[in-house]
Amino acid sequence: MNIKTLIFALSFLPLSALACEKPQVVEYDDVNCLLEGLARVEQDGKYGFIDKTGEVVIPLQYDFAFDFLDGLASVEQDGKFGFIDKTGRLIIPFQYDDAWNFSEGLARVGQNGKNGFIDKTNQLIIPLQYDNTGSFSEGLASVEQDGKYGFIDKTGRLIIPFQYDNTRDFSEGLAGVAQNTKWGYINKIGEVVIPFQYDYIGEFSEGLAGVAQNTKWGYINKIGEVVIPFQYDYIGEFSEGLAGVAQNTKWGYINKIGEVVIPFQYDWAWDFKNNKAPVFLNYEIFYIDHLGNRIDQ
Repeated sequence: MNIKTLIFALSFLPLSALACEKPQVVEYDDVNCLLEGLARVEQDGKYGFIDKTGEVVIPLQYDFAFDFLDGLASVEQDGKFGFIDKTGRLIIPFQYDDAWNFSEGLARVGQNGKNGFIDKTNQLIIPLQYDNTGSFSEGLASVEQDGKYGFIDKTGRLIIPFQYDNTRDFSEGLAGVAQNTKWGYINKIGEVVIPFQYDYIGEFSEGLAGVAQNTKWGYINKIGEVVIPFQYDYIGEFSEGLAGVAQNTKWGYINKIGEVVIPFQYDWAWDFKNNKAPVFLNYEIFYIDHLGNRIDQ
């Protein structure tokens, strides 16, 4: 694998796949991060869960499994999804064509091409009526009908009408929405706070959001002021006061006023978490601190 191919593959890895604790085991085809005390493992196409010591807690018997979140995990058997608890007890039967993890007390489920939301008792809280949905974030979820997106609350009440071509989740009180190929931001009552003018956008984090115009990325604040000019090829979100940004195929880190804190030297860089960030250089992933010093994980 050449360096360009490897970097492309790494770009799709979430931070959680790197900056996390994993059981030190080698007998599985794939070992995921420990989340809520258990790690998802896969072998020969079957999924189960082990604890920190590597002991099997839930046997490898599922055709697919999501990680545990909010005490439950969505799992698949024979083409249907249900939910199990951390002992492996089946809490919600295998009855859904699709099922995603719980977020803010509700889980998105699908049957016969339509999506709705259930609670942890398997009560259908929001009917299976949408073509597509997101997960709940800050009390609202994006839903799609007939090619247009709006937002509903946890009772299923339509809060923001179906009028957008695409949406992002709410973050720090604002959500990115798209109309006629341009993106802007709305608040929770549907008011346009930042006009539709960007080619693409990120979510707000620590008061700033990455936005793109004419293939270059910069950062704006919550009233739409450009805080950091459009000059980067790729960017990350601000975390712990720093954001990874790329220029001329190399990544470094800037602060919230655009000063370069860690020079452009890495082949890829991810967000900071718990005072460290994973970076990729010379075919190696390792961790750095806020000053760019290499540290042990």
